[in-house]
Amino acid sequence: MFSVNFFYIRIILIFCLITLSCKKNHNNENKKIEDLIPKVKKNQEFVNQVSIKNDSQEFVIKVINPTFLGNNQRNFYGKGIPKKWNLQWKTWLGSGKTIVKKGQEQLWSGAGWTGQPLFYLENEHPYLLQGAYDYHLKKIDALNGKIVWEYPFEDVIKGTGTIWLNSQTEIPELKAVVIQGSRQSKNYHQKNAPALKAISLINGKCVWELNVEKTKSYSRDVDASALIVNDTAYIGLENGYFLSFLPDARQAKHKNELLQPKILKKVKLYKNEDAVLHAGNLVIEASPAYFDRKVFISAGSGHVVTYDLDQKKIVWDYFIGSDLDGSPVVTPDSCILVSIEKQYIKGNGGVLKLNPKNKNVEWFFPTQNKNFADWKGGLIGSPSISDSLCAFIAIDGNTYVVHLNKVQSKTVKLFDSKTEVFCPMLIFKYPTGPSISTPLWVDNHLICAGYHGIHIFYRENQNFKLIKKIPGRFEATPFVYNKRLYIASRDGYLYCYGE
Repeated sequence: MFSVNFFYIRIILIFCLITLSCKKNHNNENKKIEDLIPKVKKNQEFVNQVSIKNDSQEFVIKVINPTFLGNNQRNFYGKGIPKKWNLQWKTWLGSGKTIVKKGQEQLWSGAGWTGQPLFYLENEHPYLLQGAYDYHLKKIDALNGKIVWEYPFEDVIKGTGTIWLNSQTEIPELKAVVIQGSRQSKNYHQKNAPALKAISLINGKCVWELNVEKTKSYSRDVDASALIVNDTAYIGLENGYFLSFLPDARQAKHKNELLQPKILKKVKLYKNEDAVLHAGNLVIEASPAYFDRKVFISAGSGHVVTYDLDQKKIVWDYFIGSDLDGSPVVTPDSCILVSIEKQYIKGNGGVLKLNPKNKNVEWFFPTQNKNFADWKGGLIGSPSISDSLCAFIAIDGNTYVVHLNKVQSKTVKLFDSKTEVFCPMLIFKYPTGPSISTPLWVDNHLICAGYHGIHIFYRENQNFKLIKKIPGRFEATPFVYNKRLYIASRDGYLYCYGE
């Protein structure tokens, strides 16, 4: 009897030990998985490399410059400055007609604002994606300038696209797409204005297109670059709305005769009084920036808004009142820089540093009021940053470099011409000519493109020396990689300078 009971006791003890061991191992497995979750989420904020199998071929795509100004903070400008600035090649981008003021058509050539080429590697071979005024998005061999494929839009392409790599699908044509906007002047009064499209990098075919609805804004274009966080895209449209949507074509649905991406949220960034004050100029041309689960957007209605991704709502609306064209830029101290055009406001345009955490104005640097084309002053392009310095090119014809964190002893009047605020310390000023481009900081060099050519400065600490000037008429923002500079011109060509 005792031996039988002892046998059963042994069985029970062994079962308990196995159960405890399994539970312990299960807990360890869970712990490992939980440890990996934050890393996966962090890595997915922007995937920069995917492997693709297509027709028994396998290749790797790696993006270097996936969106306007390089990253989600809008503050990456390239690397590998050339020692020589020889012309390597130029490619004809073409011309196209677009409707401008009072229904008149104009012929535009090449590419303009913002027009920065996207740069990526396909099995280590470099390629560019360039939107052009001939209505086409082009894939171009970065070594020789030859066009690989081009996709036609309905109107001229002004803005810079965004490359999205989808690691969640094995469909080759959906693993790498470029989300590209265009003008829609000829479709403004039509049922559909498909101003935003996703084009496959693999074959140059469209996988979805978004209809930009007609609103109180006078435009249905898309100039902005999409922001990608995890599997969600965020973008401002020129109809005055800010969208969050799913860029994955597998979740797109047919609507109004178009295969359209799934919209998650649509937020109007203007008020009725803004529509009256701005006479319909409510367009969102700036590309949104991202930091710390917040998206920052500058709107043509004069509002700079902070959108919280967790709360899914606007948590701060800072009203300026001017037309705001330049994209917000995130600084190392978690602030944002905002470009202000001299329009609809009493004071000067310039650059504003805002602190989203305490909702304060850190400083304002006013630029001179000066008429050029249709502009009266201020900034159209974006500021750029390097360490503790900030550079920008104004309509007044000057390139300015200011200190991000040091201010002058005297104050200046804000854009409202009333409020006194701090002004940053001026480090450098040079008459490079009027520009709507964004300057680049690359390897101790400052590169400034504009209507009077490209000025290249060498920087040593806080001293700047002009070392090269390249003639030309440029509105677009360039990109530099591996000792070559790529930039589109209004003369009709895309240029490659360097070694």
